[in-house]
Amino acid sequence: MAQTIAVIDFGSQYTQVIARRIREGQVYSKIYHFTTPAAQFRQDGVIGIILSGGPSSVFAADAPLPDRGIFTLGVPVLGICYGIQLFGHLLGGTTAKSDHREYGHGTLTIKRPGRLFAGLPRKLRVWNSHGDRVIKLPPGFQSIGVTENSPFAAIEDRKRNFYGLQFHPEVFHTERGVDVIRNFIVGVCGARQDWSMKNFVAQAVAEIRATVGSGRVILGLSGGVDSSVAAALIHQAIGRQLTCVFVDNGLLRQGERAAVVDLYNKHFHIDLRVADAASLFLRRLKGVTDPERKRKIIGRTFIEVFERSLKSIGHADFLAQGTLYPDVIESVAIGNNPAALIKSHHNVGGLPARMRLRLIEPLRELFKDEVRAVGAQLGLPREVVWRQPFPGPGLGVRVVGAITPDRLEILRRADAILQEEMIQSGWYWKVWQSFCVFLPVKSVGVVGDERNYAWVIGVRVVESLDAMTADWTRLPYELLQRISSRITNEVRGVSRVVLDISSKPPATIEWE
Repeated sequence: MAQTIAVIDFGSQYTQVIARRIREGQVYSKIYHFTTPAAQFRQDGVIGIILSGGPSSVFAADAPLPDRGIFTLGVPVLGICYGIQLFGHLLGGTTAKSDHREYGHGTLTIKRPGRLFAGLPRKLRVWNSHGDRVIKLPPGFQSIGVTENSPFAAIEDRKRNFYGLQFHPEVFHTERGVDVIRNFIVGVCGARQDWSMKNFVAQAVAEIRATVGSGRVILGLSGGVDSSVAAALIHQAIGRQLTCVFVDNGLLRQGERAAVVDLYNKHFHIDLRVADAASLFLRRLKGVTDPERKRKIIGRTFIEVFERSLKSIGHADFLAQGTLYPDVIESVAIGNNPAALIKSHHNVGGLPARMRLRLIEPLRELFKDEVRAVGAQLGLPREVVWRQPFPGPGLGVRVVGAITPDRLEILRRADAILQEEMIQSGWYWKVWQSFCVFLPVKSVGVVGDERNYAWVIGVRVVESLDAMTADWTRLPYELLQRISSRITNEVRGVSRVVLDISSKPPATIEWE
C-alpha cells in the first residue's frame, strides 16, 4: 500500500495544488479537514503532514485550528503560510499581524540548506500571500531562510522534523518550489515513490471485485473522460456484471451516440444499453429560455429516463459514478461544521437515495490528470482520454435561448467543423475547451449575389488548468479564418461567426 502524506486543509485556494504536487512526485497524498483528530492520521498510516495556507488569521475568534496531537505523532510536519503562523501561535512562539499584507514575488535567501533546500541555489524567487507572520520563533526552531520583509521566511526544528515556510512552494510562481516539496516528502519523510497509475489500477480492480462480489453494477455513461474511465476500470474488474446506460437526450454532438456505441459495445464489449429519449427531452424544453430552468428540466428528465432504464434491465445492486477527488473535496465545507456530502455534480446525482443502490466511485481518490493516465493504462483511445470537457446538459446550454431541432442541427454542424479544424491543426490537444454557441441573433450576410439574413455562431476557445479560471486562446489568424469560412459556407442558416474573447472571471466558460 502506498504511503500517505496528509495535507490538512485550512481553506487555502492552493490546497489541491499541494496535493497534486505531492502526487506528481509519485507519493500518495490525501486532503483532510482541519478538524480531523490526530488518531485518524495514525490509523491511516500517515508518514508526514503538510499544513496548508488559508484566508483566516490565527487571531480570529473562529480561526481554524488543528488537533494539537498532530505535533506529538512523531512524523515530520511542514507548515505553509497559515501553517507556519500556526507553529508560532500553538508551539510557544509569537505570531503577529503584519503592518501590511505581503503579496506577490519576493526573494528567499537560504541561510542553511539542510534537507529541505538540498540541491537548490542560495537565492530563489518565491510567491507570498499573507497578512500575519511569525516574529518570535517557538522553542527548538531556528531560521534557515529570509526574505526582504521576514527574518523567519523559512524555519526548522531539526529534532522534531518540523519545517515552516512563509511563502507558497506549491504554486508555479515559486522558483524550484516543486523541489522543495519533494525534498520534504522524500528527503525528510522518507516516502517511497510508489504511487503510480499502474499500481492504482491493480489495487482498484481488486477492491471492486471484493466489494461487488456476485452483484450487478449500473453506470450512466456519458462518453466523457470520467464516466468512460470508470466504466473501463469496473469492466476490467467484473466484466458482464456491469451494465452501462447511455441516454440520448437529443442534445448530443454530431455522431456522438454512434461513437459511444461503437467504442464500448463493439470494441470493449461492455453491456451498453441506449435509452432513446430525445423527443421527450425536446418536448419538455420547448419554449424554455431561462438557463437554470433548462438545466433543471434536463436533470430531472435524465433521472426519470435512467430510472426507467434500470427497471427494464432488472436487478442491480450498485450504482457507479465517475466522481473525482476535487468533487469530494469541494463537497466538504471549510468551517466548524465538518459535514461531508457528495454534491450532485453528475447527472445521476441524487439517484442513490431514491433507488437504494450502494455507491461505487472508483476514481474518487484521483485528480483529472490521473484519471487520464488510468484511461491510457486501460487502453482507451486518445480521443477519449484527452477529450475536452462537455457539459452535462449538452448542447442545451450552448443554444442560447429557446431550443429547437433546427437550431440544434445548425449548432451540431458548426461545432463539427470547429472540432475537425482544431484536431487537424493540433490545437485541440493544446487547449482546455473549444466549442460553438448558437446565438439567437440574425445578421445580414451575402451568399453569391443574394442577401442572406441568418443566424450567428459564436466560437469559444479557452485555456485553463482546472476550469476555475480561464483565458481565451490566441489561435492563429489563418486557423480562425478557415473555421469562419467553412462554417458560413457549409452550414445553411449561418451568416456570421464571432469570436468570444472573454476571460473567466468575469465571464464563465459556458454561455449558460
